[in-house]
Amino acid sequence: MGLQGALQLLYPPQCISCSAPVQSDFGLCADCWRETPFISGLVCDRCGVPLPGQDDGEHATCDDCIAIARPWDRGRAALMYAENGRRLVLALKHGDRMDLARPAATWMLKAAQPILTPGMIAVPVPLHWMRLFRRRFNQAALLSRNIARAAGLDHCPDALVRRRSTGNQDGKTRDARFANLVDAFAVPRVREGRVRDRDVLLVDDVMTSGATFAAASEALLAAGARSVAVLALARVAKGD
Repeated sequence: MGLQGALQLLYPPQCISCSAPVQSDFGLCADCWRETPFISGLVCDRCGVPLPGQDDGEHATCDDCIAIARPWDRGRAALMYAENGRRLVLALKHGDRMDLARPAATWMLKAAQPILTPGMIAVPVPLHWMRLFRRRFNQAALLSRNIARAAGLDHCPDALVRRRSTGNQDGKTRDARFANLVDAFAVPRVREGRVRDRDVLLVDDVMTSGATFAAASEALLAAGARSVAVLALARVAKGD
């Protein structure tokens, strides 16, 4: 028996959500899999929200993305922010479950396949330094690092900085969310060369109104990025 086999005898694989026995590491048990709302089928090509109808290969757009100017080109998400999707996001974000970044990145990369381009660079949405100090890690950076590694993309975790603390967006209207994030992000001068003339994959854990992605995309484009595509672990449904 090899070392891996011995370790599995001592520490058998457990579901990453409920700790029930599973067949392999970093997996979900059957019950948790059924309760995890993975996004599939027809989605909005700009924000990744599921849409009614069949996926015929054409680019579809949701009502919000028709009505709201999106500075990025395309977008995807792996899960809906509901049921076990919400629990997993909160565990990663606030429960010190950094181990979740690896399987989450696998799900995200699968969702992102249609929007990836050769030579793309992965960039996480940054936290303000005060929040990073309190939390000790940026969950978006953990996700983008694992995605970049699995996809063979360049990764620049400090391509963006958050100029000021924008507080919690919960409870704000859509317009208030966008107003709160105006000019909140910037590309440091020493990182402009990393994003100039590049297609950027902008990564975050949750997309709600798209205000954070919009402000961060505008900063990247202002620094010379050729295009921006956005990728979230979870997408909040319209009206949530």
